[in-house]
Formats: sequence, structure tokens, C-alpha cells
Amino acid sequence: MTLTELKYIVAVARERHFGKAAEACYVSQPTLSVAIKKLEDELEVKLFERSAGEVTVTPLGEQIVQQAQSVLDQAASIKEIAKRGKDPLAGPLNLGVIYTIGPYLLPDLVRQVISRTPQMPLVLQENFTVKLLEMLRAGEIDCAIMAEPFPDTGLAMAPLYDEPFMAALPTKHKFADRDSITSEELQSETMLLLGTGHCFRDHVLEVCPEFARFSSNAEGIRKSFEGSSLETIKHMVASGMGVTLVPRLSVPAEALKPKGKGRGSSEQMVRYLPVRDAQDREPPTRRVVLAWRRTFTRYEAIAALRNAIYACELPGVKRLS
Repeated sequence: MTLTELKYIVAVARERHFGKAAEACYVSQPTLSVAIKKLEDELEVKLFERSAGEVTVTPLGEQIVQQAQSVLDQAASIKEIAKRGKDPLAGPLNLGVIYTIGPYLLPDLVRQVISRTPQMPLVLQENFTVKLLEMLRAGEIDCAIMAEPFPDTGLAMAPLYDEPFMAALPTKHKFADRDSITSEELQSETMLLLGTGHCFRDHVLEVCPEFARFSSNAEGIRKSFEGSSLETIKHMVASGMGVTLVPRLSVPAEALKPKGKGRGSSEQMVRYLPVRDAQDREPPTRRVVLAWRRTFTRYEAIAALRNAIYACELPGVKRLS
């Protein structure tokens, strides 16, 4: 057997489709199919069940694919060890970031990395938490910046910062002139939510659990609307459609200036308020962490990335060591 054949079976197990797996491996489908058939003949086992438009992994195939991924990780480690011998920070770092962090952290982070470690360019991937976890396990990315909680997958993790939520309201809202708002008061409002798949949607529903029942059926559409991104939702807030919660880093600096300075854009038509708890408990926050595979050998690269993150401005968050 060869490493190439192992790479092919891991790709098919991930994509559940021979054509898509071939595209991911940059080979033709016949080339991939012949290689996998050769490996099955050598092992004298069937790795995949093939049917019209669907591919499933056999129970024994699942174990072999898992071991194949481990072998590929170890083979990649040999290259990394050799590279580290020359320069521990040499070569690109594949970084995944969830959608509700990327637009607000990455511009500053990329500048910091270019300044500090120009020999280590970032290859960026924005996606949902679930997809980033899959990519980490498959070795498609080296590390990821995500928000807890997420399933325990045996990854190494380093906490980065605790980020409070802020309420976003139209400037003509009855609460817009206040200094803060409580989560209980938010529950009487029309709440704008991110679509299913965004972990920040779940964070909002934890703060305002009343909207969980509205967000899953058509009857509640009067109480809850969905948007595809935080920026889309902010425009919906600016137009008076409702209110929402946003992470602190997504709040533009000009929006926190005193009233009357620079009105006009949609951001300046939105008022951002700290969220207080009626019982004086801690305000709602999310913990942002850096995660990577325990088998990943470029420790210096992870440390350099963390230092670059800590060098970013990160206004309004609590940095963690």
C-alpha cells in the first residue's frame, strides 16, 4: 500500500462520494477508483459500500480509514520535523476561523503575523464550528479559532479571551438612550437571529431562551427573524426590524462615540448597549479559544500565532493567558 492510496480512502470517507473525493485529491475519478480497488484487493476487505449516488464506509473500513488518517498525520510530521530543523516558523499555517470571529479579528491579526513572522503566512478558512472540527481531524487545517462550547474531540486548546455580548437596537428604539439593557427586557423584543449552524445563534438563545421555540417553527416568525451574517442582521436592526445580540469585537468604534457625532450609515443607525443581568450576575459572554491537534508538531507556530492574537487591539474583551 502507498500513502497516496491511504489519502484517497480518507478523502472518500470524508466526502462520501468518489467524484468529490477525486476533485479534492486533484486526480481523475478512474485513477482514484483503481487505486482504492487495488488497496481493497491487497487487504482482501471491502472498505466502501457503493450504491447509486451514495457511498458508505463499512464497519471494518471505518477502522482502517481512522488508522490511515493517523499514518498520514505521522508522515506529515516527518516533513514538519525536517522543516522545523531549518526554521520552526517556516511555511504557511492553515488557520480556520468561525464566521462570527473572522471579519472582526482577521484584518488586525493578519497585519500582526506579517509584521512578526513574515515567513509564516496564514492560509485562512472561514466556516462553521462543526466543519472546522472535521477539517482539524482530517488535517486540512492546522488550528482553528472558535468559541466554546463545542464537542470534546481530544484537541489541544488554549483560551484566548472572554468576549461580552452587546445588544444592538435601532437608534429610535425606546431603550436606545439607556446605558444598558437586561436580558429579561430583550425577551419582549423581536429578536433577529443568525441561521442554523452558527454557534453564536446558540449563544443568543442561551441568553434569551424564550426565542428557542420561535426559531424552530413558522408560527413564531413574528417574534424571530433570521439573517445569514452578523452584518446582514445589523442592517436589519438599522431598518427597525428588531434587535439582536452581537459579540463585542463586531461593534465598530464609531458606533460607541457620543450621540450626534457622524450619523448616516447603517452602523450609526444602530445603538449598542451592554447587557446586564437583572440579578447582578456576570453579563453574557463567550470564550474564544485556539484549538489544534495534539499530534501537530509546530509548537512554535502555535505560540507565534497566540502572541500575534494578543498583540491585536481586542477592545472590550478580557484577555486570557
